[in-house]
Amino acid sequence: MIRLSARACLGAMMALMLGTGLTLLSERSGAEEPRAIPAPAVDPSSSADTEVAVLAGGCFWGVQGVFQHVEGVRNAVSGYAGGEKGTAEYDRVSSGTTGHAESVQVSFDPRKISYGRILQIYFSVAHDPTELNRQGPDFGTQYRSAIFPMNAEQAAIAKAYIAQLDKAHAFESPIVTRIEPGKTFYPAEAYHQDFLVRHPAYPYIVINDLPKVAALKRLFPDVYRTEPVLVSAAGASD
Repeated sequence: MIRLSARACLGAMMALMLGTGLTLLSERSGAEEPRAIPAPAVDPSSSADTEVAVLAGGCFWGVQGVFQHVEGVRNAVSGYAGGEKGTAEYDRVSSGTTGHAESVQVSFDPRKISYGRILQIYFSVAHDPTELNRQGPDFGTQYRSAIFPMNAEQAAIAKAYIAQLDKAHAFESPIVTRIEPGKTFYPAEAYHQDFLVRHPAYPYIVINDLPKVAALKRLFPDVYRTEPVLVSAAGASD
């Protein structure tokens, strides 16, 4: 049974009310389509065993689902970043008043995939970085495009990459992604974890998120993994 709050993703609720949810296709614009973009020019190598990236780009189900299919990713956890610990719960975050954004904490092996490559996937297929405080059918600051760097180097890489993409006119509109350092990530409730994998027929997932995974496979075949890495394997449960 799918457990959702009264303030679930707007798109998910609309999909349920519309039955098949197919009319949500009209909500998607050409700007939201995945696209090939250049790799970051600034992307230093690392010999660390594990690094962490925290990224926000709309409803966390799809962002998590994309990175669970990326080779070199060890875990991708849905959660909240940008606000305080006491408000890091779904009902409160969904009000759009907490400062949190639905986010995904991506733990990865930098010897297999770099932070810059993670950002390239994030900008290319995980979300549309030109949409301000929204993604597809979902509206509000909790759905903003944001990067929460773990250190000054990550912040510098992200800032340089955004400038590079804007200069190259990789998107028709300017990138509105915010870089928000010094924020803590809080894992979301267990019923949100592995949502795309556990509910592939859910209308919101079919319309908004499975195309992102398909785009990952098409645009990044060298890092695409067929079997996703699951949070549930690390101890999360319904």
